[in-house]
Amino acid sequence: MSGATGFVTHPDCALHFAGPGHPERPERLEALVEHFERCGLTAQLAQLEAREAALDALAAVHTRHHIADTERACLGGRGVLDDGDTYVCVESFRAALLAAGGVLQALEKVHAGAWRNAFVAVRPPGHHAEETHAMGFCLFNNVAIAARHAQRALGLGRIAIVDWDVHHGNGTQHIFERDASVFYASLHQFPHYPGSGAASERGLGPGLGATLNLPQVAGSGDVEWLRAFETQLLPALDAFRPELLLISAGFDAHRDDPLSATRLSEDGFRRMTELLLDCARRHANERVVSVLEGGYDLGALTRSAAAHVEALLRA
Repeated sequence: MSGATGFVTHPDCALHFAGPGHPERPERLEALVEHFERCGLTAQLAQLEAREAALDALAAVHTRHHIADTERACLGGRGVLDDGDTYVCVESFRAALLAAGGVLQALEKVHAGAWRNAFVAVRPPGHHAEETHAMGFCLFNNVAIAARHAQRALGLGRIAIVDWDVHHGNGTQHIFERDASVFYASLHQFPHYPGSGAASERGLGPGLGATLNLPQVAGSGDVEWLRAFETQLLPALDAFRPELLLISAGFDAHRDDPLSATRLSEDGFRRMTELLLDCARRHANERVVSVLEGGYDLGALTRSAAAHVEALLRA
């Protein structure tokens, strides 16, 4: 296994524009890339420019109708999708294909042993996107697409997805809630958007028990989130024994983020990363792929993402 940490991004992901004043803005990605360069992280990373995902990869998770409707909406120019806060422009469809494709490239590099782990800095984010529709700033579910690709194209069996975005990843949960081969765990502020993610939501039918929601009250911070990690999440991951660990790495649980009332620090994100890397060493041959989700204060986002990637580098 190579010691490299991969970094996948593409400048065209910044062309997706939801409109003036929208929190999911191009500056999120631009500031992150600039911060990594300024603090010397970029030079330590194995860099790769994202390429567009094939539509068949998206169709392993999303309906063809949703894919076609999203493309039509984007190519039609400025518009808003189903939930009223997910806006698109002409460039949005290409940006979304690059976002999904970048995660697949990182996954393939890590699976092949060329990289030990990877961070994928792309937008639009993905974890709210449902099988049939866009939602919550998300067009396609990047981490879910990667999980299915790992199983169908790379032959992996047990995939774990850990989501620490402050908003519950309703799309990811719903896509896999009847599937015992994909373990989905989420720490998130609750109650909060999108309203799902109660502890009682544990999966359905054959997937019962393969969903773990660890809702956290407003005002919680490093102590509470790390306690949930150590006492509930890690034992569940050890019992599942994932062959691959995917992270939905939102940084909007930071104390400075305008869209949450959660109080995580950069050190909190660093420690959560370290704990997941330890788990990946035990069960997944170190295979970890992390993809950017939320994070809307530029300073908090860039510092937290840097702490996350520094931990990946030291793994």
